Amino acid sequence: MSSGVAVSDECKSYFEDVKKGKKYRYVVYYIKDEKTIQVESLGERDASYNDFLKDLQKSGEAECRYGLYDFEYEHQCQGTTESSLKQKLFLMSWCPDSAKIKKKMLYSSSFDAIKKALVGVHKYIQATDLSEASEESVERQLRSTDRV
Repeated sequence: MSSGVAVSDECKSYFEDVKKGKKYRYVVYYIKDEKTIQVESLGERDASYNDFLKDLQKSGEAECRYGLYDFEYEHQCQGTTESSLKQKLFLMSWCPDSAKIKKKMLYSSSFDAIKKALVGVHKYIQATDLSEASEESVERQLRSTDRV
């Protein structure tokens, strides 16, 4: 089910800046006036995962957001001694339990629109609390798709 919310061109261009240009570490999106998905904040390339979580939640406990993050981690293939740096883009739908039902429904029904607009995202994550949004939880989900 689609909500009819449109994704702004600005969302797509910042997505390309993260994906191809590696200009930013992350982008936080929000739905403006229940009509369009807009960019709310950007994380510089040296920003940490904690910075991302803070930006995702800075609008308050009752607010939902989408977050795109360029995640990096060390990966070692089985039978080798050297490890390589992996980079994976994930898109998170952040809808805390404390958000109003109407807002949660708007964000979950609009998730498809932003998924279709941002082509090349490796993993989609839905988080309702900090344990699901934690760096450990996200890394575990991203590693689960690695070849061993």
